Amino acid sequence: MVHDGRTGSAGLLAVHAHPDDETLSNGALLATWAAAGGPVTVVTCTRGEQGEVIPADLRHLEGDGPALAAHREGELAAALRALGVRDHVFLDQVPHPGSGTARFADSGMAWAAAGRATAADDVPADAFVRVSLDDAAGRLTDVIRSRRPDVVVGYEPGGGYGHPDHVRAHEVLHRAVELAAGAEADRWEVPVVLWTVVEEEPWGAALAELRTRHGGGSAGLTVVDATARPSAVVVGPVDLRVPVAPVLDRVLAALGAHVTQVQGVGREPGEGAAVARLALSDAVLQPVLAHESYVLARGRADGVAWPAGVHPVGRR
Repeated sequence: MVHDGRTGSAGLLAVHAHPDDETLSNGALLATWAAAGGPVTVVTCTRGEQGEVIPADLRHLEGDGPALAAHREGELAAALRALGVRDHVFLDQVPHPGSGTARFADSGMAWAAAGRATAADDVPADAFVRVSLDDAAGRLTDVIRSRRPDVVVGYEPGGGYGHPDHVRAHEVLHRAVELAAGAEADRWEVPVVLWTVVEEEPWGAALAELRTRHGGGSAGLTVVDATARPSAVVVGPVDLRVPVAPVLDRVLAALGAHVTQVQGVGREPGEGAAVARLALSDAVLQPVLAHESYVLARGRADGVAWPAGVHPVGRR
């Protein structure tokens, strides 16, 4: 997929650390953009082979890196189909001059505090965080130049909740955007870069709704602690919102595809701050907010023709 060198593709490119992150972070944005007919590319940096496994009948995959990686590739493919995304790339499969052929492995993580992750004690030798910045970014540069997206979306500097691979993906994204705008003939200057964030007020309201409805726990799941504050939570204004309700069926189907990683998926009643709920391997329910929120890290909202369903909050 190569586009005219003078213009963009009107496309969206999302950069994520592991299978499931694309749905957890940007499911509504991806589904909305795809439904509007715009090109959508998802780049995944690792296969999540260090992940915990939820279902008992798949628990044998946990600790078996190659087997879990293969299984999660299938989950990711199913999730992308549900979202309507047709173009997917694993970053380590992008050939790039001077780069090696090794796979980029999940770096693992440890829980440091409520809702916050930190580096694992034993980081694999082939971990994504050990890959040189310019190796990983050079590959992503090639993807950016070939797709020529109008918008690139990724994590804020804290990686959403501190996972080392998320933080590294943020660094790789921004280095690649810089490199893509270089002097070469196929250069591409990305018009807009978005960071995925969570607005503090609806986050707090959604937690309150979950505590009211599910505070006693159900099916072995508890409700996220009210003090949990991922790094993606912002107090200030945001630049774009994407309503989840119009594509909720697609998002829930995509979440359901990530069987090893996501559980307790269900709709929430009414028109509150939370439209759905889910839990990860920690068995803690968290909300799916009524809107996904984004801030501009680069560019101006009025520099892009946004598809229906993506709403700039003011123009700048």
